[in-house]
Amino acid sequence: MSRPCDKQCDVPLPGELDEELGEFWNGSPWNIFRENNLSSFERNRAYMNVKGGGFLEVSYLSGADTDSDSRAVMALDIREPGRLDLLVRQVGGGPLRLFENRFPQANYLKVSLRGVKSNRLGIGAKLVAHVGDQQIVRELYPINTYSSQHPAFVHFGLAQASKVDRLVIQWPSGEEQEIEDVPANRHLVIEEGNADLKELGRRR
Repeated sequence: MSRPCDKQCDVPLPGELDEELGEFWNGSPWNIFRENNLSSFERNRAYMNVKGGGFLEVSYLSGADTDSDSRAVMALDIREPGRLDLLVRQVGGGPLRLFENRFPQANYLKVSLRGVKSNRLGIGAKLVAHVGDQQIVRELYPINTYSSQHPAFVHFGLAQASKVDRLVIQWPSGEEQEIEDVPANRHLVIEEGNADLKELGRRR
């Protein structure tokens, strides 16, 4: 793909394309603006997961339906009560906008990983929290998006549960680790193959 600074220019094909390799040519990425509506000011949308049974659009109610040129969104526990806020990076209407989570306080668990056989931060690990008859699944793939990156930890919302009955970690190395009776409202560091838990912090 060519990236000319002049959106009116049209760069010619540089040579023969090998269709068997799936090669294609776009002389100018700006062509999409000529043929489609990409004003970059479409209104944002926010959806709330309703106990795994579907999604409820809360764009207007949450105030998230701004028409600024938003480029990235991060779910972060900025105020440290265990509730995830939304941080939106915008080009138009200001560089950053914080949407505070004002839902009632509930229990949570944060987990950071330290790989031994796996990579240092446990990137690619799958964590399953068994809470009563519910399974909460998280995969540790820190989000990388426009000028932003999510921290390398996972967050479990536990509602009113005071503990995780069983936490199962499937490490990138293939090793599986289980920890029982993990108390809520903590940020734990778990080392691969080590049953000892290190607590980074506890609120409430």
